[in-house]
Amino acid sequence: MDETSTILLAHGGGGRLMEDLIRRVIVPHFGQPNKPLLDAARVSAGTQPLCFTTDSFVVRPLFFPGGDIGKLAVCGTVNDLAVSGARPLVLSLALIIEEGLPVADLQAVLAGAAQAAQQAGVSIVTGDTKVVEKGAADGLFINTAGIGLPWEKARLGFERIARGDRILINGTLGDHGMTILSKRGDIPFDGSLQSDCACLNGLIEELIEACGDGIKFLRDPTRGGLAAVLNEIASGAGVSIEIEEAALPVEPAVRAAAEMLGLDILHIANEGKAAVVVSEEAAGKALEVCRKHPLGKRAALIGRVSKSDDTPLVELCTRIGGRRIVPMPYGRDLPRIC
Repeated sequence: MDETSTILLAHGGGGRLMEDLIRRVIVPHFGQPNKPLLDAARVSAGTQPLCFTTDSFVVRPLFFPGGDIGKLAVCGTVNDLAVSGARPLVLSLALIIEEGLPVADLQAVLAGAAQAAQQAGVSIVTGDTKVVEKGAADGLFINTAGIGLPWEKARLGFERIARGDRILINGTLGDHGMTILSKRGDIPFDGSLQSDCACLNGLIEELIEACGDGIKFLRDPTRGGLAAVLNEIASGAGVSIEIEEAALPVEPAVRAAAEMLGLDILHIANEGKAAVVVSEEAAGKALEVCRKHPLGKRAALIGRVSKSDDTPLVELCTRIGGRRIVPMPYGRDLPRIC
């Protein structure tokens, strides 16, 4: 099938196909094709700067260990604002409900969304409801949008990234993607896999307050995993990045499941993690702040910006002393994970 003329499932995977679709087909209708693609837009209301973001959620199944589509929708939108350097304030929540969905399931999803919003300190202030024919929505789809106020101390941007900066992750990789896969009927797993779905705004605010402009860039590694985020950083900043395989925090059950299926842990989605580019001077402090927070106890410094480069590259230094290139994922390993 011609990937340039027909939309494929892989176009939604957070990898190279999705980036091409956005830049080649979508953005030219509304803006500048070469403009950086960030998690939230900077806009203004008079003299007040704001951050604005939107997202849609089509995860299957609707309920999974560690969360549900309602919690996921709130956390995903809160996190997009937080990694953009903004304190989330208000959200919208729109429901596309498939005919036949049990009302009890809808109630449970809304309770999950409400609890996540309360814990994050945000309000859901508006929304919409549509119902579609049976078979048209796989139970329930959710769209959210969020508005936030920029943190005064946040100075984030590709242009601030420089050689020597460190790469920090606030916890274990691959938990969400492998949990979702474990609950698909055709690929069951034994064990205690659980999604990392969580709102990161509290942790990120503490990082920015403690480290100021030592925090140079943030991104949550959802679709496409850490591999996609690091390649976006390398390309956007014009640098090369090295990460240490031995430093990557991964739960044993997640590693075993990924290896059994031949999946690269760097490509698997996360929903409660932030990849942080932090200056060498502030790296120790940032790690300390993370490890004192409930969502950062397994935080680790996993690599560094190795050089400015006309050919940006992400490389993994393996446990046995070798090196391998970490490419931008092409499509998606795991469909419908968020």
